[in-house]
Amino acid sequence: MDSAELRQSFLNFFKEKQHKIVSSASLLPESPNLLFTNAGMNQFVPILLGERAIQFSRVADTQKCIRAGGKHNDLEDVGFDTYHHTFFEMLGNWSFGDYFKKEAIEFAWELLTKVWHFPKERLYVTVYSPGEGEPAEFDWEAYKYWEYIFEEEGLDPAAHILKFGKNENFWMMGDTGPCGPCSEIHIDLTKSGNNQEQLVNRDSPFCIEIWNLVFMQFNAQADGTFVPLKNKHVDTGMGLERVAGIVKTTNNFSNFSQHPSNYDSNLFTYIFDKITTLCGKTYRGTVAANRESMVEQEKIDFAFRVIADHIRALTFAIGDGILPGNEGRHYVLRRILRRAIIFAKRLQFPVGNFTTLGEVVIGQMASIFPELQRNRKIILETIGAEEAMFEKTLDRGILLLEDIFLRTRDGEISGHDAFTLYDTYGFPFDLTQLMAKERGLKINEKSFQNELEMQRKRARDAQKKSQIAVADEVLNGATQFIGYGELEGVEAEILQIIPTEDATFFVVNRTPFYGEMGGEVGDTGSLFFDGRTIPIADTLRNAQGTFLHKIAQDTALNIGEKIILNVNISRRMEIQRHHTATHIMHGALRKILGDHIKQCGSYVGERGLRFDFNHFAALTQGELGFIEDFVNTIILKNLSVTAKEVPFKEIPAACIAHFNEKYGEIVRVLSIGDVSMELCGGCHVSSTGQLGIFKIVKESAIAAGIRRIEAVVGRAAKEYVDRHVTLVNELERQFSAKNDEVLMKIKQLQQAKNSLERRLRTILEKNNRQIFNEVCRQAICENDLKKARGVFEIETHNDLRSLGTLAVKKEACDIAILAGNLAEGAVITVNCSPKGVEKNYDASRIAQQIAEKFGGKGGGNPAFATVNVPKKLEFSDLESLKI
Repeated sequence: MDSAELRQSFLNFFKEKQHKIVSSASLLPESPNLLFTNAGMNQFVPILLGERAIQFSRVADTQKCIRAGGKHNDLEDVGFDTYHHTFFEMLGNWSFGDYFKKEAIEFAWELLTKVWHFPKERLYVTVYSPGEGEPAEFDWEAYKYWEYIFEEEGLDPAAHILKFGKNENFWMMGDTGPCGPCSEIHIDLTKSGNNQEQLVNRDSPFCIEIWNLVFMQFNAQADGTFVPLKNKHVDTGMGLERVAGIVKTTNNFSNFSQHPSNYDSNLFTYIFDKITTLCGKTYRGTVAANRESMVEQEKIDFAFRVIADHIRALTFAIGDGILPGNEGRHYVLRRILRRAIIFAKRLQFPVGNFTTLGEVVIGQMASIFPELQRNRKIILETIGAEEAMFEKTLDRGILLLEDIFLRTRDGEISGHDAFTLYDTYGFPFDLTQLMAKERGLKINEKSFQNELEMQRKRARDAQKKSQIAVADEVLNGATQFIGYGELEGVEAEILQIIPTEDATFFVVNRTPFYGEMGGEVGDTGSLFFDGRTIPIADTLRNAQGTFLHKIAQDTALNIGEKIILNVNISRRMEIQRHHTATHIMHGALRKILGDHIKQCGSYVGERGLRFDFNHFAALTQGELGFIEDFVNTIILKNLSVTAKEVPFKEIPAACIAHFNEKYGEIVRVLSIGDVSMELCGGCHVSSTGQLGIFKIVKESAIAAGIRRIEAVVGRAAKEYVDRHVTLVNELERQFSAKNDEVLMKIKQLQQAKNSLERRLRTILEKNNRQIFNEVCRQAICENDLKKARGVFEIETHNDLRSLGTLAVKKEACDIAILAGNLAEGAVITVNCSPKGVEKNYDASRIAQQIAEKFGGKGGGNPAFATVNVPKKLEFSDLESLKI
């Protein structure tokens, strides 16, 4: 059987055992603590924790998983051996309060030996036997069921059932929560097949765990005790790649002479065939004994495995809306792609062809995972864009790295150099490590990490954080919010008053004021008591759901006071308009760009909205136009905006929930026709016609793979349009032109300006070249070194840098100190030839001396450095330097 037949056989088997076959969850996990979905049980955690009702008591599926980064960081092992992967499919079956150990064990044995015909004598199982201080007792129940099976098969249970402790055979979700013993099934793949227990759990490719049966029967308590669960569950997991590899490598268990390899299955051979077509090299399945002494074919096979594994991870992750970027899971994905490209270069893989490998994965797997075909465009475009971007980074980084290699002493690259490559030029640290290792060099990793931590500290110090210092002082629980309907004349009682240095916060029993949350700003308005009206400047909400109303510091209020609350209705209306517009725009983005679009952040205020989302490229003017038209069409349709509260367990499948949010048992579903359905506790208009007009103000990047749209509706949109109409009218007057002629007039002015600048630049370059020639001719010879100094009028830093490089390369001089005067201040470049560096001249040290003399800042390396100074320089200034 090939991989597709094995997968279908597994699902058919459990369907016959009355299991509901469910779809794989997304690789983007619901839990904020996970980088990726990394196990079949992830989507069922809410059921195990009792947060979601059990819909089916028996379930089976094939789950997409990625293990790379965090706890499961096997990235460097992928490709070197034949059984580690970043992406894999986890075949699994579950019982939620239905069957338990007996049936789970019997099902596993039946499928493996009766359906798939695994050789029984080569199978070994493990059961839980606690060591000293480890939880629970020996799993006699599982042992007895296995003992019966092996005896029935005529095999010795003592030889085939092994006992292990907590690390291998006790599964825990966390420090607390559902947990229990597990039982693993291993297969002996040695030629003789009689190694018995010698290789089980010894990390040997010749004895592999193929299935893990987890029996959740306890609830771990905070005090370290384990209480039996009322409802016991079964959670099993089996890697499809392993099973398919075993079946293929052994030719359906008829030949155990080959080295076991997951990569022998057709999950990978299709990709290998395409790689061979593109680069002309062939996969032979060799495995190196160590990384330092690989022969050529071992290096080729290593690269084949890396590329095939990584393109699968990339294709599936992007298909689920996870795009490469600079943080968290996005950076892990970028690392995976860049590692694949580095290995592809070793095969002389043609640049720009990674998308063809993505097409192979889509073609092979889309029948099982239809989201791959549905998101084909975004997958291929993202891979292509990332590859092109990295090629530029790689070319630049390799040149800089070669320079570092040349000046590295004592076999160790400094952490500072590695960090400069990483921070300034975007060259990944792990690739610097990889290339350094090939040259027999090490990197001072401790120094690199110190530099990285210093950078993070600078970022933390620079970041202004708004904190609610009073939040911890609040004694009351959640405030009753009635502001979806009532906004004025609301009677309330003051429960608590919290004074701070610059303001006072008060808490009431009920409020129409919305507290800042979910991107929506807090309400303002006023309170009325004792004949006085007091402005409320802001409303905040803490984690417990208490609303904190901000007023001036010297206001005399007392606990128990009865007050009247009034929200600023016109401001609230503008906020509601922008919030509803955000939902419509989100729907437009998903419709126009693809289902991969997910909200990454938002801001909703009275003056505008800001919406952050994942996307691999800047939006075109055409795409922005489509989005505007879409939203304005929905506004003109005047669709109803409705909200209803439902139990979280019953939210419709089409409803978008933001899983980094913590939802309660009852949630609010906001619907706008068939355009949008999201969980949202914010404030909205009752119909889309109330938005007026929608205008996009700006689209930009805020991080790699994250885009931002800023837009306006309502009064803010009218003001935006009015400003632009006024501007166009003024341009028409200034240019004495009609509306459609203004742009042409501006282009004519730009062309004339560019022409004048080119002529000026030609004159400057000619003048600077004459000065440069004279500077080189008058170079002073000291200590067998030619030293030159000169001052130039320049437009950019690069003008001066090219002159300094030219001076050293042409061997006109060994030390070149050149100053270039700009509109404000000056820049100085210092170049040292290899001969100068050899004689202990250091450009960065000279630059530091110049910086101290003229009050500037700069730095560099022994061969090249720059300094920026606040004043323009003359030749006499350079003459005064003692170099």
